[in-house]
Amino acid sequence: MRRITGAEHMVGERAEDRTVLRIGGAEAHGFLKGLVTRDPGDGLTYAALLTPQGKYLADFFLLDRGDDILLDVKTDLAPGLAQLLSMYRLRADVVIEEAGLTVIRGLGTPPEGAHPDPRDPSLGWRAYGVEGGDPAIDWNALRVAACVPETGVELIPNETYILEAGFDRLSGVDHRKGCYVGQEVTARMKHKTELKKGFVTVKIDGTAPVGTEITADGKPAGALYTQADGHAIAYLRFDRAKGDLTAADARIVWQNAPK
Repeated sequence: MRRITGAEHMVGERAEDRTVLRIGGAEAHGFLKGLVTRDPGDGLTYAALLTPQGKYLADFFLLDRGDDILLDVKTDLAPGLAQLLSMYRLRADVVIEEAGLTVIRGLGTPPEGAHPDPRDPSLGWRAYGVEGGDPAIDWNALRVAACVPETGVELIPNETYILEAGFDRLSGVDHRKGCYVGQEVTARMKHKTELKKGFVTVKIDGTAPVGTEITADGKPAGALYTQADGHAIAYLRFDRAKGDLTAADARIVWQNAPK
């Protein structure tokens, strides 16, 4: 990918904490379809791999290039994800390897070859190549405003349920597709229960460390996560998140709190 220059585009910046895997081979498409929460489609797809118990293991972007599929994942998760995919591969004609590509992301008019971030329009575009500028955009502030959870911060392997993390809203799960790992639990949460917990954006007066317990009238009501520009992503128990909420010395206001 060329470096993006000129007044018509913002310079794309390197996402230093991402790794791109290449899923190739004659059976690559069918292989992924049986594992992940969304099938690769036109443009960029956001998806996840779950445990058989329906808990989050990894989230990633998929880009179907016809002969192969690129998988854009947090670097910390890449080795374990590649190993797990290799275990699922069995004897299928599938190749899993590092693609040797840099993740470029930016805001404004996307350059040729870039794709809109499928999670939320405010997160701009992503592209895959070898060049890009130094990171300069406050992505955390954008994530908080749009309530988009981040790998390793709000999204915790073997703990998070993707529907509580908002994957319906983020186009990260397709309830109409065929089977995938963890589908039964996810479908049951979707159709047979009402979500009682989940991530929301709240106002915050003050600051507190990520993971700080949120309390309501002295009772546990959730936990505080990414904070930026007077707002934060919080994981709340909706039935308890009423009245005055606090996280250590910080005051929390959830505007959609039940009366």
